[in-house]
Amino acid sequence: MKTTLQISISKTKQSRLQETDFENLVFGKSISDHMFVADYKNGEWTDLRIEPYAPLMLYPANSTLHYGQAIFEGMKAYKNEAGEILLFRADANQKRLNESAVRMCIPEVPAEIFMEGLMTLLDLDRDWIPNKPGYSLYIRPFIFATDDYLGVRPSETYKFMIFTCPVGNYYSKPVSVKVEQHYTRAAEGGTGFAKAAGNYAGSLYPALLAQKQGYDQLLWTDAKTHENIEESGTMNVMFMINDTLITAPTHTGTILKGITRDSVIQLAKEMGYVVEERFLKVSELEDALKNGSIQEAFGTGTAATIAHIAKINIKGKDYELPEKPEYAFSNQVLKKLDDIKYGKVADSRGWIVKV
Repeated sequence: MKTTLQISISKTKQSRLQETDFENLVFGKSISDHMFVADYKNGEWTDLRIEPYAPLMLYPANSTLHYGQAIFEGMKAYKNEAGEILLFRADANQKRLNESAVRMCIPEVPAEIFMEGLMTLLDLDRDWIPNKPGYSLYIRPFIFATDDYLGVRPSETYKFMIFTCPVGNYYSKPVSVKVEQHYTRAAEGGTGFAKAAGNYAGSLYPALLAQKQGYDQLLWTDAKTHENIEESGTMNVMFMINDTLITAPTHTGTILKGITRDSVIQLAKEMGYVVEERFLKVSELEDALKNGSIQEAFGTGTAATIAHIAKINIKGKDYELPEKPEYAFSNQVLKKLDDIKYGKVADSRGWIVKV
């Protein structure tokens, strides 16, 4: 791979490949050998390097630990039948990372640093990318503040890093969800649209309460009225009601602009489905569950891809959704996405980049 940047490479002396069980991968547990690192100081990103995956040294006064200036992205790389590495919509992840950065007072990462650092890392750790259906290499770019200073202000120094891990499916079975109408994930004017670490920290307690009741995730509702479905904890959410695909809009700034979400919407329109980007009221969802007009519900996200929802709890009552036949929209669109990601069909949309 040709690069225009100076990226120093320090290879690991002992690869962990041989001790990794690729037949029994737990999502996010097995980390690849190397990581990309860049430091922000004196107003620019410098010291671009790849080094062995290893612990970081942080001072106790590190500003991220106290004030939470941290953002991240999630994306995947795949291998086609010829063994080539395929990246899915990496440009969209790069742009979204910078949108999060602006909101969190973090300096933006130039596209060439993001892409060349990523592609150099993937080329080096290409043997970590699983070569079987349903498996991929999960990629975690992130930025955090590094000032050794206790003071409520934006940090003056930062670290941008990328590491990867081979993964299988995030959810191994259809999920059950509970509509949350007390706690709030995001409010207008806040950071809901950003992939900020604190957003996820604040959602853990309500999600834990739901898990103790037997639910995998929450369906979050709006902060003002708790009447409108927004998104789930790890994914955007979609509903097929009377052959119309309904998903929450992103203009309020409370919902993550999911890249899988956007891909599904584009494919749905190409397949001839009516798509409505609007808020689905809890009462409307409840009526659809009662009268049977809801055909399916599912989450979309990089980790989950398409996660079928089997059960929805509203105000203490469980509603079972019908099983998904092979011809169901969610199964059709999942196959279309996988065919694109694994290079089984030609990419006509500019979504795939070969490393």
